[in-house]
Amino acid sequence: MPGNQSFPAPAGGPKYAWYRDLNRYQWFVVAVASVGWMFDTMAQQLFNLARVAAIRDLMGGHASPGAVADQAGYATSIFMIGWALGGVIFGVLGDRLGRAKTMMMTILTYTIFTGLSMFAVGVWDFNAYRFLCGLGVGGQFAVGVALVAEVVPDRARPHALGMVQACSALGNMVAALTGIFLGQLEQSGAIAGAWRFEFLAGAIPAPLALLVFKKLKEPEQWLKARAAKKKMGSFGELLSDPRWRRNAFVGLTLAFAGVVGLWGIGFFSYDLLRSAVFEKTFRAEGLSGAALAGKTTTWIGITSLLQNFGAFFGVHAFTWLTHRVGRKTAFAVSFLAALGMTAYTFWSIKSLSDVFWMIPLMGFTQLSLFGGYAIYLPELFPTRLRSTGTSFCYNVGRFVAAAGPFTLGVFTSRVFAGYPEPMRYAGVTMSLVFLVGLAALPFAPETKGRPLPE
Repeated sequence: MPGNQSFPAPAGGPKYAWYRDLNRYQWFVVAVASVGWMFDTMAQQLFNLARVAAIRDLMGGHASPGAVADQAGYATSIFMIGWALGGVIFGVLGDRLGRAKTMMMTILTYTIFTGLSMFAVGVWDFNAYRFLCGLGVGGQFAVGVALVAEVVPDRARPHALGMVQACSALGNMVAALTGIFLGQLEQSGAIAGAWRFEFLAGAIPAPLALLVFKKLKEPEQWLKARAAKKKMGSFGELLSDPRWRRNAFVGLTLAFAGVVGLWGIGFFSYDLLRSAVFEKTFRAEGLSGAALAGKTTTWIGITSLLQNFGAFFGVHAFTWLTHRVGRKTAFAVSFLAALGMTAYTFWSIKSLSDVFWMIPLMGFTQLSLFGGYAIYLPELFPTRLRSTGTSFCYNVGRFVAAAGPFTLGVFTSRVFAGYPEPMRYAGVTMSLVFLVGLAALPFAPETKGRPLPE
C-alpha cells in the first residue's frame, strides 16, 4: 500500500480506525521509527537528569552553584549545536543515501557517545562527548518521520506520526526510571556518582541499529525519486524555490519556539526544583552528603517521569486536535497553553505536592508542540527534499535555540542574580519565546487533508 495514496475522510458511520489501514510491514516501519526515536530521547533526557551532578563532580567540590549553573548552560548549548549540525548533515544524507541507512548511522552515533560520556574526567571532554552524541540525536528525527510519512497511507499519516512522537515521552520516562533506580542505589551507598551509570544506560540500545540494517527497506517514493534522477537533498533547491523556502523558514520558526521553550526552559525546571524545593526540603529533614544527593537524584527522576507522563498525552491531544481543526489552529492553541503553563509553573512551584500536578501540565503543553512538528514538517516538502527540509526546520533552529540555555543561565546568574530564586524570574521571562511561534502561523500553509507534495 503506497504511502502517497489518498483516502477520503469518512462521512458519518463508525469512528475511523486509522490503524486498520496499515499492513504488517507498515506497522514494522512505525515500530522501528518509534523505538529509534524513543531511545534517542532517552539519550537526551539522561543528559538533562545527570547534567548538574556530572558538572558539579567534574568541576570539583569547590565550584560555586553559579559556576555550575553557567557550565550546565554551556554544556547544553554545546549539545544542541551538535544536535543542530547532526540534523543538517544526516538530514541531507537521509535524502541522498536513503532513510534506512541514515537511521542506522544516527542510532550508532548517539548510543556510542552517550555511553562514552561516563568516562569523562573533566568538563572539556564531557562537552566533546555531548557534542558528538548530539550529532546522532539530531539526525534521527528527520529520517524517522520522513520514512513513516512516505510508507503509511495519507489518511493514517498524522496518527502514525503522532504515535512516533509520543514515544519520545516514553523514552524520557525510561530515562527517568533509570535515574530513580540509580538514585536509590546512590542513596543506599551501593554506587557513587550515579550520573556515570546514567550515561552507560544510554549505550544499551546500540543493537537496534543492526535490526534497522537487516530488515528496513527504503520507501518506494524515495526509490522512484532517485530513479527519476531528481536532485536529492539539495539545500540550494530548498532555499531557492519560493514555495519550499517559505515553508522552510515558517517551519524553522515554529520549531525554534518549541525547542527553546523545552530545552531552554522546561528541562531546566529540574535545576530550579533541585535548589528551590528538593535540597531545601531534604536538608530540613537532616540529610546531607550521599544521602542528600541520592534522594535529590531520585526526585529529579520522579519529576521527569511526571513531566513526560503529561507529555505523552499532550502529543496525542495535538494529534486529536489537528485531525479536527487543522494544523494551524492546533499550533495556536498549543503555543498559548505552553506560554501560560510554563510561566505559571516557574513562578508558583514551591513544594513537593506542587510537583505532582504542575509538572505534568507543563509537560502536556510544551510537548504537544512536538507532536505538531512530527506531523506537520514532513508535509511541507517533496520527497527529494523531505528529510533535508524537515531537518532544516527542526535542527537549524537549534543553532539559534542553543542560545536558550545560555540565556537562561545569564538571566539566572547575572540579570536576576539579586532576586530570591532568580531562576523563577528567568523562566517566566523566557516563556515569551512561545509568542515567536504564534507570530509565524499567519505565514504557514494549512496541510490538513492534503497528500504529501511531490
